[in-house]
Amino acid sequence: MLERITRREEADLFIAWLAISLAFAIVEIAPYGFLGGPLRQISLTAAFVFFGIALLTVGIGFILHEMAHKFTAIRYGYWAEFRKDNNMLLVAVAMASLVGFVFAAPGATVIYTNPYEGRVLTREENGKISASGPVVNLLLCIVFGALLFATGSIAAVKTGSILAQIGLAGIQINAMIATFNLIPISILDGTKVWAWNKAVFAVLIIASVAILYLSVSVF
Repeated sequence: MLERITRREEADLFIAWLAISLAFAIVEIAPYGFLGGPLRQISLTAAFVFFGIALLTVGIGFILHEMAHKFTAIRYGYWAEFRKDNNMLLVAVAMASLVGFVFAAPGATVIYTNPYEGRVLTREENGKISASGPVVNLLLCIVFGALLFATGSIAAVKTGSILAQIGLAGIQINAMIATFNLIPISILDGTKVWAWNKAVFAVLIIASVAILYLSVSVF
């Protein structure tokens, strides 16, 4: 399976992973951006801890999201590869720095069809390929949720437990990635899921928004 990930794709995933992790770490330190409000009073060590947690949780959520698209497309007989977008990477880091918002679209998994086969990507195939990414993120919310509650939940977060912070960050980041990508605009996943099956779209967007809201408001 891993042999189907090309060298260029590995490089693109690595660069996008670092950029998005940095953006999420910035938001953790400056919730309203460096220009929008007070910064969290933390040490340099704590800042590196935030970045390390972001690397772990974003790495799992972002990469598995894109690999879900890739391997679902391959399952349907197409070839697919992730391609970073340098402009979007800069936008993600800039928006996190300025206003405290992560624009989680560092690129896209491009699906290639063979024109000589006379076959085109159907609406159902496109919808299922697009839905696979957010579905993986929602499943990861369950995994990270189990880690969080295994550590004692709210009390563990307040006492600074690293495992609890990883669990909470994993829930929030995966819910955010799912929610953002399900927005039905432009080339985001939500547009294609909506076009394929509005009931599936509704279930996914409601679940992702609810998890994001609860993880932010409760903790």
